[in-house]
Amino acid sequence: MKSLQIFTIFLISILMISCKKKSETVAQEPVVNAATPVSVAFPTDTLSINNDISINATATYLLKSDVKANATGYITNVRINLGDAVKKGQFLFSVQTKESRALGNTINKLDPSFRFSGVTTVTCPATGFVNALNHQIGDYVQEGEILAGITDSSSFGLVMNVPYEYHEMLINNKNLEINLPDGKTIYGHIAKLLPGVDPISQTEKVLVKPNDNIAIPESLIVTIRLKRQNSQTGLYVPKSAVLTDETQTQFWIMKLKDKNTAVKVNIVKGTENNSYVQIISGNISLKDQIITSGNYGLENNAKVKIEP
Repeated sequence: MKSLQIFTIFLISILMISCKKKSETVAQEPVVNAATPVSVAFPTDTLSINNDISINATATYLLKSDVKANATGYITNVRINLGDAVKKGQFLFSVQTKESRALGNTINKLDPSFRFSGVTTVTCPATGFVNALNHQIGDYVQEGEILAGITDSSSFGLVMNVPYEYHEMLINNKNLEINLPDGKTIYGHIAKLLPGVDPISQTEKVLVKPNDNIAIPESLIVTIRLKRQNSQTGLYVPKSAVLTDETQTQFWIMKLKDKNTAVKVNIVKGTENNSYVQIISGNISLKDQIITSGNYGLENNAKVKIEP
């Protein structure tokens, strides 16, 4: 019995020593920090970004006039068709009063010098195009009834909604580039800044008139380019290198401190395009290696590995 107790104590001692050695072995194993594979690029100062903006505009006629019957009666003559170009004062319709039609030539037979016809003429109120034609010969109309619609060609323009932040650009742009959907480019000028700003979008309406008399269909959507006074030069990094927070109020890049360590550098960015971002301030030089991929989520002094 005593021998059994001694054997049990000996076995327990061996097990405790074995466990202790294993724990020491585990504790002595070095912790390996995996390096994040990244791609790098150098900043450049050879770019010159033209920071123009393009805004859609809609062709429209601001003034439209109605051609109205000046008497109650029957239309006896129509001199226009839909889409015709017309001039102010041009003869458009003839209207014969119902009394004249009822009497016929009775009055003229009684007194030829009276020359009564009962026919009145309706003329065009403005120079433009016929955009609506509501009646034809033989129709009976009331006095004041609309016979046709005329778009006033002098009121033609391209209306665009411009964010108010670009107000200074509107003042500085005297000759605007207008790009039509068919690939043609024409030029125009700002005719009027319509008073008032949309309370929701904070945009102002701007009327642009083409410099040349070019026929543009109403409601056609074109693109107008607003140019800045000067192109922006300076230090640029690839757009993929710039990181930001959720509110997009702070910006930074990750650059290599040494071959295997990346550090965070806060920056202030300037103008940008689809590929590059201008760096206005930040501890960056042309010799720095900037991380362009694999940089998302990296912490300051993170271990990295440059991929070929």
